[in-house]
This record gives sequence, C-alpha cells and structure tokens, in this order.
Amino acid sequence: MTVKIYQMKYSRFLPLLLLIACSSNKSDWPLLPFVKLDNVNPVLEAGNNTFICPVLNQEVKWDEKDVFNPAVVVKDDKVYMIFRAEDKIGKYAGTSRLGLAISDDGLYFTKQGTPVFYPDNDSLKIYEWEGGVEDPRIVESPDGTYVMTYTGYDGSIARLLIATSKDLQHWTKQGLVLTGKYKDTWSKSGAIVAKRNGTKIIAEKIDDKYWMYFGDTDLFMATSDDLIHWNPVVEANDSLKSVLKPRSNMFDSELVESGPYALITDNGILLLYNGMDHDTRTYSSGQALFDLNDPTKLISRLDDHFLTPDKPYELVGQVNKVCFIEGMVPFKTHWWLYYGTADSKIAVAMGPDLPAGAAEEGLR
Repeated sequence: MTVKIYQMKYSRFLPLLLLIACSSNKSDWPLLPFVKLDNVNPVLEAGNNTFICPVLNQEVKWDEKDVFNPAVVVKDDKVYMIFRAEDKIGKYAGTSRLGLAISDDGLYFTKQGTPVFYPDNDSLKIYEWEGGVEDPRIVESPDGTYVMTYTGYDGSIARLLIATSKDLQHWTKQGLVLTGKYKDTWSKSGAIVAKRNGTKIIAEKIDDKYWMYFGDTDLFMATSDDLIHWNPVVEANDSLKSVLKPRSNMFDSELVESGPYALITDNGILLLYNGMDHDTRTYSSGQALFDLNDPTKLISRLDDHFLTPDKPYELVGQVNKVCFIEGMVPFKTHWWLYYGTADSKIAVAMGPDLPAGAAEEGLR
C-alpha cells in the first residue's frame, strides 16, 4: 500500500497516512484500514440557520440541535454532503430535515443556509411529520440521476422512502419502498448495491435487477427494475428474508443496520454496516461480504469492528457512544468515510489508497 499526499496542506496528516500504510490488513476482501482525522474532526456541527417550515408556516432554526448521519457524493471535484439536522421544537427529539454542505478538500465544509429536503404539505406528509426525514444514502443511476434512500418518521413507525435529483439541490419524492401489506412495517437504512466508476458510485444490476440491503434489527433485501419501485425479498411464508443477523456476545449483538451503499468488488458485494452492542449500548462499524451471484448469501464477516467510539465527541452527545457510518466516497487518492458521532456531529476517517488514476477513471 502506497501513501500519496496530493496537496501540501495534507502534510499535517502525514503521521496518520503513514499509519495507514503500515497497517495494511492481509485479508483480501475487507476495505481497511480507516483512520480518524483528529486534526479536523468533527467536520460539521450544529448551527443557527433558519428557514420557513412549510408545515408550521413559521421560521425555525432547522440545524440548531444536532447534525449527523450524512450521505456524500463527489461532484465537480468537490464533496457534497447531504446531512441530517434536527431543530429543538419537534416533539420527537426535534424534527429532522436534510441539509447540504460542500467541500473542496473533503475536510472543511460550507453549509448552505436552508435545508434541501424536508417534510412538506404533500402526499408523504403522513409518513414524514413530525419526526421528519432522516439518514440519507445516495447512489447515482446509470443515467446520472441521484437516487436517495431516506427514512420518514411519523412519530410511531420509521418507513424507508426514495427520492431522486439531478443536482442534489432539488429533489422529487418518489414514495415508499415497502408497499401493500408491508407498508406499515418498520423499515429504514437502504443501501443500494453499486459499483465505483472513477469518483462516481453507480447503481449496478445483478441478474437484471437492482438490489438493496435495508433494516435496523436484522438486514433484509429488496429488488427493483428502475430504482424507484421495489419488491421485498421474502421467505415462503411471505416474511422478510433476513440476510444478516446480530451475533451474541459481539460488537453487533443487539442489532445490525446498513451503512453506505453496498459496493461491488472483485471478491463480492462489500457491505459496511453499523452494529450495536447489547451490553454496552455502543454503536460500532463492521464489514460483511455477500455473493455477487446471490446478494442474499453471506460469504464472510469481520469478527470485530473497524471503527468504534473513543473520542469525546463520539462518546457524549444526544446518544452516547455512537459512530454511525452512512457516507463513503472515492476522492482524490483515498476512500473517505463520513459518519455521525453521538447523534450530534459529523466526522471523517481516511481509508485505503485508490488505484493510480482512480479519480479520473471512467470520467472521460
């Protein structure tokens, strides 16, 4: 594993980059290691921005309480971050909306003053108010449309939904992932199977279908022809088919929950996921590998977490002891992993090198 420093301003991270170089994991399928960039973390915090909420018809400080659980996309050689933000007035720990922050270097972000996605007086208000819209994950479709999975929370049930955009600023709500008799099933955290093409993460069909992992107890799956309309993968008795379960006496003994998109690799489908420990109530991050010919088939799984809370901003916050991964991009020369800390702030960890020329690959 090589170390590349592509701008002089990154020289202050040399000790961390050397640690990455010297800590290469010998196993060939996990994406490792990731090193927290302590010099800049957290990279995004709560603010004092306001907008007129269309449901309340009044001005609210939409990011006043907490910001966390971001999706990230590389666009125009910049990192675009769609993040969850909470106000202090919603009765379910604040109403959640999604904001946008942009960075030239992946480290220092400028937050836009108003949210780009929020509950409105539309047909989906029944699912999104007043808990809000939460926890985005984003991939691109083959035609360049951004496809976002997100959670709508009505205060009783969390439901997984889809939205699309051409520019990350203006979004079209497409509706529920689970419909029919599954409509009121608790569902969230949709990680669509995708492939890296340069700096883009593009949804990829397997066996002529798109696939998505979702869930926050066990993990389940759904398939789609168009990335908009989805059908759950079910057992013979029509119950959702579990493809990844918690493990007793391990870091993910209480629950497992999807991280970013699921990444197609030479070894199979790599899923970075979140796990909660039953005894310590700690959220840490794991990795699992699924069969490329059968995305429901688990091939391998790390025994231990690769990211766990040990910094003050990860240990204390709205929810203590949380590292929650949701956004990962290939940017410049490395993988970058963005995660929520204690449901309060956002941090970044630098991952393994990209192959030489990866940033330009497939973009000409």
